[in-house]
Amino acid sequence: MNTAYLASLAAIASSICASPAQADTYPSKPITIVVPSAAAGSTDIMARMIGDQLGKALGQSVIVDNKPGASGNIGTEAVARAAPDGYTLLMQYSGYHVGNPALFPQIRWKTSDFAPIALVMRAPHVIAVSGTLPATNLKELISNGQKNGKGLFFASSGNGSIQHIAGEMFARQAKVQATHVPYKGAGPVVTDLISGQVDMFITTPPSVIGQVQAGKIKAMAYAGPKRHPSMPTVPTTAEAGLPGYEVESWFALFAPAKTPPEVVARLTAQVKTIVESEAFRKKVEDQGAFAAYMDPPALGKFVDQETALWAKVIKDGNIKPD
Repeated sequence: MNTAYLASLAAIASSICASPAQADTYPSKPITIVVPSAAAGSTDIMARMIGDQLGKALGQSVIVDNKPGASGNIGTEAVARAAPDGYTLLMQYSGYHVGNPALFPQIRWKTSDFAPIALVMRAPHVIAVSGTLPATNLKELISNGQKNGKGLFFASSGNGSIQHIAGEMFARQAKVQATHVPYKGAGPVVTDLISGQVDMFITTPPSVIGQVQAGKIKAMAYAGPKRHPSMPTVPTTAEAGLPGYEVESWFALFAPAKTPPEVVARLTAQVKTIVESEAFRKKVEDQGAFAAYMDPPALGKFVDQETALWAKVIKDGNIKPD
């Protein structure tokens, strides 16, 4: 029998036998969670909260690697192309995951490039403005933008992010001129919002709640159906005079497609325990959001629904990357 053929059979047999052993010993080295945006934003905060507890549960270091740029596409593509072995994961922000496919038809990744692990957080947005703006409530903010001759300059963590879409939706509904200023993540936005370089940032609360509580940023309204317990004095958008304006983001952990099911199952089980713990729930609520677990099948279905929903919003609103 051909020697090369025998060697090939041996290699196949070896890989088949090794697979269960690899699953049993996972993880045997540090795990990296890629964040496709800059440090200090909600995605980064969530990756570090999950990563810290996941590392303790698995007995391995979990490293958070920020890869900002191209509206989240650089970091997202890096994970899509990573080895499907469970050692490179993606903490993903919904605006990138379900908005980018409709906004950037030339991107080199698709949602099917990822294996869902778990949903970890849902966060209605807060309309945050610079403390330098002469407005104490949402109606005054809109009036100021309509009368000052230049409108409002609103920031986002990148072209095509839900923050970008939320700003365009706000401008249409409030009938105010608004200019989009994209950044590579929420961290740099907050710095410029405090100094008054930009006027408004419609984002998930974890990115801004500390500065709101410190009085450096003003929260005009919470874009959810009810007030959040961490910001009891901040009215909902309906209460503030903009009924029907609601925006929510979510954050979830993914692995590259074809990651072994046993590895995904182990990660999912650990993340479920973390997200459903009282300590994690309280920590997330203190950030102005809500802990929310969803398993892989439910998350996969949810991603498909959200992708279709945001594609329609983007098409109907004729929203395009700047």
